Amino acid sequence: MSDKIPDDPKAHPTGNAVKDPDHWTTGGEPMTGAQASYLETLSEEAGEEFDPELNKADASKKIDQLQDKTGRGK
Repeated sequence: MSDKIPDDPKAHPTGNAVKDPDHWTTGGEPMTGAQASYLETLSEEAGEEFDPELNKADASKKIDQLQDKTGRGK
């Protein structure tokens, strides 16, 4: 018998891996270098202006939006 509690998130480590960027504890921090690089590429492909001032959460949401628009990442 397993000693893990069925509702224990550690029992299913990937079950909560996708979290809404609005709920990230670090979402208000500046976007990462990787986010900036990818977002700049996506912005170019989508014909949209790149905003280097986005925070992590907003950059993540913009990446999702531009991936849908460009067909990338899906």
